[in-house]
Amino acid sequence: MSASSLQKDIDERTNLTGSNKFEMLLFRLGEAPGSDRSELFGINVFKIREIVAMPEVTAMAGSPPHVLGVVNLRGQVIPVIDLPAVVGCVPKTGLNIMLVTEYARTTQAFAAESVEDIVRLDWNQILSADDSMARGYVTSIARLDGDQNTTRLAQILDVESILQRILPSQDVEVKAQAVGPTVKIRPGSVVVAADDSYVARSMIEQELKALGLPFEMYKTGQEAWSRLQAIAAECQKAGQPLHDRVAVVLTDLEMPEMDGFTLTRNIKRDVTMRGVPVVIHSSLTGDTNENHVRSAGADAYVAKFAAKELADVLRQVLARYEAVTA
Repeated sequence: MSASSLQKDIDERTNLTGSNKFEMLLFRLGEAPGSDRSELFGINVFKIREIVAMPEVTAMAGSPPHVLGVVNLRGQVIPVIDLPAVVGCVPKTGLNIMLVTEYARTTQAFAAESVEDIVRLDWNQILSADDSMARGYVTSIARLDGDQNTTRLAQILDVESILQRILPSQDVEVKAQAVGPTVKIRPGSVVVAADDSYVARSMIEQELKALGLPFEMYKTGQEAWSRLQAIAAECQKAGQPLHDRVAVVLTDLEMPEMDGFTLTRNIKRDVTMRGVPVVIHSSLTGDTNENHVRSAGADAYVAKFAAKELADVLRQVLARYEAVTA
């Protein structure tokens, strides 16, 4: 591929973030127990650094369950996770492909059976999944063909939960001493938070409680947007600014129905919501992705899962918007 073609491809993918669309890599992990069908799974292309044929893996003594070992990829030693084993699938042809990913400023690889395709989807084609699916590791379901009745389906894995349970970067319990003193905001106001990952929601809730911040938590950008619109309508009727009711919006980027880019732009473009800051809290990291965040108009960006960094950013943003730190 020529340099101009490569740049065009990058630009097209970048522009997707402005239209509530994204690209998803489809792959297979093998057959589920008691089934002879190989299900489709998906992951956001932005999180894929590269796809390579499965190299030789060096086993490590004392490795956590489902960690095959490590590989040396051009001088970088990274862990390799047996993804079929994590979700309970058995590959018929073996672990043939390695997906190298970047999450929350860490690099790791996932072993898979095969790669199927890359598809371009609208986030409204993505539906929230039941927490019991694939051992609780599926965050949403993608309707690949758009038709509600006949479409093919793909399961989008909650990779944040997988990593946190298999290779935890920190204790899932957020302790008050780790995030510092509590924060005071206007009486009657709340933090509106949105994240589709169960583990992320749990950690965010613990952190906000440790900071003494009242909050409302939602699983999708659409749910958060609908709630903000309802609060804005109530405030307009009462003749009060929205900031009296909403201190800050804390949002993930990848969510069913409406992504965090679209949610942020909707807030920033709505005249009734001026003065409400938006903090993006995402595992989409790297210079390119963080530039996308800035272009959406967010007031701040924090990579998951850095409790102290998130607490510091919330203090700074709230102080900027006339909050008083205890």
